[in-house]
Amino acid sequence: MIKFVVVEDDKAQQEKIKGVIDKVKFKTNEETETVFFSKYTKILQNIIKDNSIHKIFIMDIELENNTSGIQIAKYIRENDWDSEIIFTTSHDKMFETVYRNIYQVFDFIEKYHDMSKRLEEDINIILRKNFDNKMLIYSNRLFDLKVYYRSILYIYREKDERKLVIVTDTNIFKISLTIPEMLELLDERFKQCHRSCIVNVDRVQKFNWNNNSFLLDNKEEIPMLSKRFKKEVLGE
Repeated sequence: MIKFVVVEDDKAQQEKIKGVIDKVKFKTNEETETVFFSKYTKILQNIIKDNSIHKIFIMDIELENNTSGIQIAKYIRENDWDSEIIFTTSHDKMFETVYRNIYQVFDFIEKYHDMSKRLEEDINIILRKNFDNKMLIYSNRLFDLKVYYRSILYIYREKDERKLVIVTDTNIFKISLTIPEMLELLDERFKQCHRSCIVNVDRVQKFNWNNNSFLLDNKEEIPMLSKRFKKEVLGE
């Protein structure tokens, strides 16, 4: 599922953006949905926090409300580093403000300078990307769990409760499995790096074999690395 989230308080601009989305969305095999907001709401907040779907945010910077597009984008990046953000504005002087405040903006488009053409080009580029939709799927009698592989940082065994703890970008989950059982549910990006730990090597910035730790892309250092698993981790 790809959800287009349009935050724009001008109805004419909403219709223009809708026309572009309708024109290009057939180019993906993914199911799509488009939702519109004129301001920050509880429903929009829930969409931002839902990491089960890919989202493309198309947002006006200056909204007739207390919450600006830049503030909304900050909320997005607090919860989600993967969804794309495209800003539209009537003032090109906002460009520097956006890039100083928001991490990873896909584009900044002036509304009255070929906006439809630029937006169409941007969405086509985004839709051509190879979305990583692989998920960890686990069920027991108490709950069902679905987590994107890409959002999992590492998994470790908890000594006291004898459970595995799945650490993601935004949450932790505990399930009653062993390390070998968990490895069976994962793909090749996950490697056992310690007798009690599995790591998503795509999320590792550095393996430090001297002090038996690894540094994640969120700058968190985890002291659960063993030379015993070095060949496996490095694929040697």
